[in-house]
Amino acid sequence: MAEWNAFYHNEEEDEEQEEGEESGGDFKFSGRDSLVFLVDASKEMFIKGENDEPSNFDMTMQCVRSVYTSKIISSHRDLVALVFYGVEQSKNPRNSFKHVYVYHDLDEPGAKRVQDVEALRGDKGARLAEETLGCGGEAETSLGDALWCCSNLYSDIKLRLSHKRLMLFTCRDQPHAGDSARDRQARTKAGDLKETGVVIDLMHLTRPGGFDVSLFFRDVVSHQDDEDELGLQLEPSRKLEDLQKRVDAKEQKKRTLARLSLCLAEGMNMAVGVYATAVTTRKPPPVRLNRETNEAVRSKTRTFHTQTGSLLLPSEVKKAQMYGEKQIVMEKDEVDSMKKFEDPGLHLIGFKPMDKLKLHHHIRPSVFLYPEEEQITGSACLFNALLKRCSERQVFAVCRYIPRRNHPPRFVALVPQVEVLDQGPIQITPPGFNAIFLPFADDIRTLDLPPCPGANSLQVQKMKEIVSKIRFKYKSDSFENPVIQQHFRNLEALALDMMAPENIEDFIMPKVEQMDRRLGPLAQEFRDLVYPTGYDPDSKPASKRKPADGGGGADKKPKVELQEADLRHHIEHGTIGKLTVPVLKDACKQFGVRTTGTKKQELIDALKAKLAP
Repeated sequence: MAEWNAFYHNEEEDEEQEEGEESGGDFKFSGRDSLVFLVDASKEMFIKGENDEPSNFDMTMQCVRSVYTSKIISSHRDLVALVFYGVEQSKNPRNSFKHVYVYHDLDEPGAKRVQDVEALRGDKGARLAEETLGCGGEAETSLGDALWCCSNLYSDIKLRLSHKRLMLFTCRDQPHAGDSARDRQARTKAGDLKETGVVIDLMHLTRPGGFDVSLFFRDVVSHQDDEDELGLQLEPSRKLEDLQKRVDAKEQKKRTLARLSLCLAEGMNMAVGVYATAVTTRKPPPVRLNRETNEAVRSKTRTFHTQTGSLLLPSEVKKAQMYGEKQIVMEKDEVDSMKKFEDPGLHLIGFKPMDKLKLHHHIRPSVFLYPEEEQITGSACLFNALLKRCSERQVFAVCRYIPRRNHPPRFVALVPQVEVLDQGPIQITPPGFNAIFLPFADDIRTLDLPPCPGANSLQVQKMKEIVSKIRFKYKSDSFENPVIQQHFRNLEALALDMMAPENIEDFIMPKVEQMDRRLGPLAQEFRDLVYPTGYDPDSKPASKRKPADGGGGADKKPKVELQEADLRHHIEHGTIGKLTVPVLKDACKQFGVRTTGTKKQELIDALKAKLAP
């Protein structure tokens, strides 16, 4: 009876799998991410900067709101929480910690939470925080109690969490003013959190006199490792843009798609993690609701026998494929064994110069490789040596790539990528290899292009002048998808009861006026050189369709009826599959063949059953 549970086929899961295949990969992750914002609410956080710049508390609330909204858009199932410490009021599980206020428990982000954080922004928000939470006073501070409270938030969650992260916002480098007992308690509790897998990040903000990380927080926060390549930043954030940049860099997921072994030669292996650097962002699919209760419903599919109408077990369903005129039937185990070539991993084939890698070789988004020292000791050293050597010699490695079991092998080109830091210093580009998927010989198409007239030297020179006038620096992260942005602005306006959605800027809309000013008369000069005199690009071409003799529309193509002898000839020689669906439908009507299906194979089967000898 256990097999009957698999009768019901989930159509939503099939749709998600098809979308993953269309986007270039079936990227699936297990578990949820969790993020706790631990915010210092002492009076130093509410001091405004020079020229009426926002306070550290106001910048923190803007960052929290931004993360809340981005979580709703990108990963609404993740858990977030907001905790204040150093406040007069106390609110936490079992109220066992004084001066710690759990503003939001660990839960999925929603519109109500965004409104709550929005209410704490600006001067009105500061007054509201002072009245309701007791912020900005001289309350006693115990970072150890605050960390203990955050630990309880994690322990109360029964869901599986793939990543646990805690972001600490403060402008005080000595939160306990030199109290060694409280410092020791905070360090001990921070160590306990890190042992349970919680990553503690310090988002320290500017203050008069500077912020010295070495006084206390160096022993509290998590240090640089494989999953947190940014490490501990020594300079505090002075502006909202700097703080937002650091928060976004830490908050983004860094999950591995797979952990594989890269074999360079016999007995020389190293472990690498595979990361997806670019995945197509899609609008979330609509949720089907019950009309009466507004509860979410799920659609299921069951398979029936076409002749008897009996319900089929999954074990009773086989797969078949036509080869010539014969139907090849295979069991599920046989299909799985045909897909398996080798165990998952990467195997080095050789090296090629970088100029051999062409732009048209790009057939799907690349993945990123980074060493996994925990899997095989020495992987980081060997990986860095290979990366440095490939970068110096300007070569890429060609490898055989199998991501997981029962996946077909692919050829990939490992292109070296060196580390790049900005003035922060914040890492802009991590060191590693970009695995570019190479096409097989079967994937390459030979194009038979029609001959076109060539351009003369004067036309080429004029086009060079045009290109030099409208060049600009391109960065892919500067162009947001306007369809996605408009969709979520509308949802945000409805969820937050806004009068109208926020306006978005379409960055992919050409700036016609600016381009015209830059080009000047060059466009008209090029048009005069290329097009004939009097050419108007806005005019519509003349219609090539000839009018009918009777003054009506064009003559319709007469319907050609298929003779019975021709149809039998197609069936005998196995060429009936070349006929189109409309022709097969007309043949069914012509010869009185009844069929309930409209698919091509169903029509062919019905005609064969009727006319086959």
